[in-house]
Amino acid sequence: MHVLMVTSGGLLLLGVFVLFGWLWSASAVGMVVAAKLFMPVWLVLACTNMWVGVTQAGYSVRDEALILLIVLMVPVLLAVFVTRIFAPS
Repeated sequence: MHVLMVTSGGLLLLGVFVLFGWLWSASAVGMVVAAKLFMPVWLVLACTNMWVGVTQAGYSVRDEALILLIVLMVPVLLAVFVTRIFAPS
């Protein structure tokens, strides 16, 4: 359940980034830049989630590595999709 909530939070954060990219530049280029900026931010947040799982919840790094992969890759793959769709040709 926690993985689903964190992944959903990542998707919501991506939506916020893309929305602000559109609002600041009123073009698809701003949305692409915002999606690219989202990726390292989400990496830091996902790694922080892993750190909390290891230090506070008592999971092993091996257990949390798979969770990190899932939590990280779903929003990042969607961000890559957004950059490919809206990138100027």
